[in-house]
Amino acid sequence: MSQARFEEWIGENKISEVECLVADMSGTARGKILPPKKFLKGIRSRGLRIPEEVFTLTISGRFVSETRAVSDSAIDIYMHPDVDTIRFVPWYAEPTAQVICDAFHLNDEPVDISPRHVLRRVLQLYRDKGWKPVIAPELEFYLVKKNIDPDYPLDAAVGRSGRKEPGGQAYGIDAANDFDPIVEDIYDYCEAQELDVDTLSHESGPAQLEINFNHGDPLELADQVFLFKRTVRQAALKHDMYATFMAKPHENEPGSSMHIHQSVLDLKSGKNVFAGRDGKPSKLFLNHIGGLQRYLAAALPLFAPNVNSYRRLVPDSDAPTNVHWAIDNRTVSLRVPSSDPANLRLENRVPGADANPYLAFAASLACGYLGMIERIKPSDPVEGSAYRYAHTLPISLDEAIDKLNYTKPLKTALGDKFVEAYSDVKFQEMQHFRRVISSWEREYLLLNV
Repeated sequence: MSQARFEEWIGENKISEVECLVADMSGTARGKILPPKKFLKGIRSRGLRIPEEVFTLTISGRFVSETRAVSDSAIDIYMHPDVDTIRFVPWYAEPTAQVICDAFHLNDEPVDISPRHVLRRVLQLYRDKGWKPVIAPELEFYLVKKNIDPDYPLDAAVGRSGRKEPGGQAYGIDAANDFDPIVEDIYDYCEAQELDVDTLSHESGPAQLEINFNHGDPLELADQVFLFKRTVRQAALKHDMYATFMAKPHENEPGSSMHIHQSVLDLKSGKNVFAGRDGKPSKLFLNHIGGLQRYLAAALPLFAPNVNSYRRLVPDSDAPTNVHWAIDNRTVSLRVPSSDPANLRLENRVPGADANPYLAFAASLACGYLGMIERIKPSDPVEGSAYRYAHTLPISLDEAIDKLNYTKPLKTALGDKFVEAYSDVKFQEMQHFRRVISSWEREYLLLNV
């Protein structure tokens, strides 16, 4: 869609407002809302200005006070709308458009701490080698009752039956149908936005659902997941409940993941480089696995970006705890689903639903890329439960950030300046978290110590 078509689309659809969106480090939508005339004028004049500091906002909405990754907080950057991402916002009464933007400095250099640029950077590494990665994400979330007071635990939402779900209802058809009204709105909203969602199923937790996306280009899929999260939250609000993508919202229930299926095609032939001529796994495929095994721990801050994320990554909880791989084994971090050679792929089961899709996809692909160019050999695939092996993934955000900062190849692939900015954001979030006194501390320490 050319810029002229941009104007034509807005006119044809009688758009009254345009939302210009960028994803910050947490994957939260930031940007500006403009009337169409100002939006179109802003495109022509580099006038869609925002501060570069928007990419150093913490999850609590605070700017990082000091970071060398942003040279001068007084300098603005400008948003450049990606014309291929313009869509309707289906939950407003007035015809409203949304468009995802790339961020540039006023000298037209890309803002290299922007999460969307980080993914573009990794995809360029693949292009330079004549490769094209393909991914398919699977995203879980919980529906919960509205929770106005954060001191109280979350409670599962109630569907049409009027009753809370009795225990786990994994793949339950009737359990999923209990939430038909909201699910229908989610599908309708996705169709209006041309989000390529595939199947829906009920997961193991109460009112926990999973949506699978069709495989495709990583940047397009990251855009779709970014918009999908916003879509689900809006659909839930319409039905007087919340949708949450927290990694571990309930104390004694499974967490929510964002599994990433990934494969790599040859740019010229379009063939899957993970399969050899004989149909068996290729050396590149094994190297890809080896790279993920070597760099997974260092990439963990992008897969598990919040203090809550590490409550999900515990033994016997449907989440991995080490870097083992296996064939059709859901206890490992790196699962190879049974498939024909053309569809041979790897499933990274580490990322949580709370991860920024741009950064999670970039990190997962960067690990595999490093394995391919460094020719890293993987370990042997495991048999049986991987939980019998040591817990080797970092157990806290602090530990994971340290590993990232001491892993030069991964830092270089993602961008040193980005890693510095991301680390500064996460450090300030952890400082904020440490000042919070939890209900556990009040329960067990108040009168016992």
